[in-house]
Amino acid sequence: MPVEFVGTDGQRLPLETGSVDHVLATWTLCSIPDPDLALAEIRRVLRPGGTFHFVEHGRHPDPKVARWQDRLTPLQRVIAGGCHLDWLIDSLVRSSGLELAEVSDHEVSGHKATGYMYEVVATKPAP
Repeated sequence: MPVEFVGTDGQRLPLETGSVDHVLATWTLCSIPDPDLALAEIRRVLRPGGTFHFVEHGRHPDPKVARWQDRLTPLQRVIAGGCHLDWLIDSLVRSSGLELAEVSDHEVSGHKATGYMYEVVATKPAP
């Protein structure tokens, strides 16, 4: 399958509205300065029925671990290019108007605060 690397931070995609079938992002939403803007751009460029596939780490469902993520995020942002450990990734995607089609979330063994992963397929609804 041909893949076109756009090479931006996702907040302004140099693509026409409704021009893409699929968008792929791996471990990037956590460090984009404005994920709502990036998700709006993804929604804009996807054709109706198009899919957004991504893997991302985010907020742990255990409140104790989530509190540690809140404490660690300021340091993580400095040492890891703006990365936020504490974002509710599935909520960000839902609020963008994309529909969650498949969600797999799990903890990476031994890395509670930094290793809660989301593997998601979201779709752009038909008008």
